[in-house]
Amino acid sequence: MSKPLIGVMPLWDEGKKSIWMLPGYLEGIREAGGTPVIFPLTEDKEELEQLCSLCNGFLITGGQDVDPAIYRETPIPQMGEICTVLDQMEHQVLKYAIKEDKAVLGICRGIQYLNAMLGGSLYQDLNVQHPSKTEHHMEPPYDRVIHQVQIIDGSPLHQLLQVTELGVNSYHHQAVKTLAPSLTVMAESEDGLVEAVYMPKKNYVWAVQWHPELSYQTDKYSRKIFESFVAACK
Repeated sequence: MSKPLIGVMPLWDEGKKSIWMLPGYLEGIREAGGTPVIFPLTEDKEELEQLCSLCNGFLITGGQDVDPAIYRETPIPQMGEICTVLDQMEHQVLKYAIKEDKAVLGICRGIQYLNAMLGGSLYQDLNVQHPSKTEHHMEPPYDRVIHQVQIIDGSPLHQLLQVTELGVNSYHHQAVKTLAPSLTVMAESEDGLVEAVYMPKKNYVWAVQWHPELSYQTDKYSRKIFESFVAACK
């Protein structure tokens, strides 16, 4: 039986003008039984449609800040670098995946972009717009617990992990502010931030704010997330 082919969104290095990739995204998929394929950075519609048609699922990775124009806001001074091509590319990929009901897993920026694309909004910078004592921008090593999240009882994530509290790593300065209408919360942080979402009307469109790709080697719950995603791609 062939392994599901999973399109992985590229990471972009503006300084080097090149795409790159964290191995954890790829190895997390491989260890769960999938075959990852890194997409080129492009907004060419025909090229993306051809690539998407070959894939059984899509991993929306981390990266630059989401352009606030997508959720109709003006950038604040604390905004980081954006990548317009990546925003437009992920819009096309997610639109295809949702229409065709193909599996999607969003990680970090992935949850943020999914929420913004579907009509939600973001905190552009947590230190300014949502200050708290919870550490969301941890120092390395990244495969350790830095704060807890509460998992919503009865949610798909709760059904998978069978726990109502989970220790996670955390490395982000933006987050979901207003939830998109088509998304439902699966987990929240100690200070009330949305940490995991899904689309109830789809087979598998999940996204998490933490980084299972950095902790899957040591954390069974991170491995379970990758396993559930790859299983949904079959």
